[in-house]
Amino acid sequence: MRNAPAKRSRQWGPPYFFASGRRTASSWFRAAGVGRQFRLYYYLLGTIGRKAHFLACGLLRLVLRRLHTGEHWLFALDDTPTQRHGPCVEGAGIHHNPTPGPAGEKFVYGHVWVTLACVLGHPWWGPIAVPLLARLYIRQKDLSKLPPWYRWTFQTKLELAADLIAWLVDWLRPGEKPVWLATDGFYAKRPVLKAARDHGVVLFSRLRKDAALWSLPQAVPAGQKGPGRPRIYGTQSYSLAKRAGHAQGWQTAEVQQYGERVVKTFKTFVATWHPAGGAIRVVLVREPEQPDGWVAYFCTDVDQSAETILEVMAQRGTIEQTFKDVKEVWGAGQQQLRNVWANVGAFHVCLWAYTLAEWWAWDRSHAQLVNRRASPWDDPGRRPSQQDRRKALRRQGIEQGILQAGGIGGLARQMRRLVRGLLGLLA
Repeated sequence: MRNAPAKRSRQWGPPYFFASGRRTASSWFRAAGVGRQFRLYYYLLGTIGRKAHFLACGLLRLVLRRLHTGEHWLFALDDTPTQRHGPCVEGAGIHHNPTPGPAGEKFVYGHVWVTLACVLGHPWWGPIAVPLLARLYIRQKDLSKLPPWYRWTFQTKLELAADLIAWLVDWLRPGEKPVWLATDGFYAKRPVLKAARDHGVVLFSRLRKDAALWSLPQAVPAGQKGPGRPRIYGTQSYSLAKRAGHAQGWQTAEVQQYGERVVKTFKTFVATWHPAGGAIRVVLVREPEQPDGWVAYFCTDVDQSAETILEVMAQRGTIEQTFKDVKEVWGAGQQQLRNVWANVGAFHVCLWAYTLAEWWAWDRSHAQLVNRRASPWDDPGRRPSQQDRRKALRRQGIEQGILQAGGIGGLARQMRRLVRGLLGLLA
């Protein structure tokens, strides 16, 4: 009898889709009906954490085989913290808080995850970032708190990002399609740029306003070439502030950003940059809300247009929405776990739940995912949220369970109405 709830949960769907309340590991176990075998599932989370890079490769192929279309693969990379409580949580430390609340908290105690996501273009809802794999960043001063048999080696966020790029190219095996990667300005540094260059990945990112840019090297006629390799960098330095302050050279174009067509005013030119190891295309964009009135982006492929760079950098923002949904909808960071590998496994379960929900809802219409008849004040045409997708998936699982039990066709009218009302409350 103890195995019956677990069997029923496997028929309806994964337990994290049906967990209610606070998304702790115990709520997953209650939804799965594991009973007295709960200790084995704690060990299972640790195993998932150790084998996450192998499991993520299968998810990568699943996503690209069904959902990806286009002439290139686009990925996004960024880091996000998950707040934890208690001094006995392995791998937790004090980190910079990128999203301070009303109290203005500059720091947060918890874990920091360097995360890689695939950016997909949905035909109805626009770009969506589905997470694939994450690496846990632990400060060097916090490594002494881990047991020595873990053999955990210290890596900076930049080194973790470089490892994710190597993992991506190794499992993706790019051939006919180029691989594009959009990152935050923090990751536009030498280790990440070198990893992208070595693996043939085109990198898009934000450029520092004080970046030391140089001109292109002058072409030397074939008959005048001397010994040694040709020059990579020019001799004339470029100042982004002076170029942005100059009144000439600005041009306008219409680009697709954040679900609408907008007109942008920009300058673009090619320069050489030592961290990139050669030439990059720079785009200066007028942004009145910025302190200086402009921002700078770059791409390691000089043949890309300024419009493409602006659109890719706008699509990079989808990973920020993914982080928000993974924490609020799937409860990343709410699992009360102390073991570092169990925390890694639980975080990836939340990431993959988000990705699988998008995979399931990809071809489903708005009417299949959203029912706002009970909320007449809401916009009926609003894009389905991740919570809408999760509820629709739960609703389908419960309906399948009711059908397997014989359905509600033989019940009285009032009982059928009651069952449908309960189903609406549950999902």
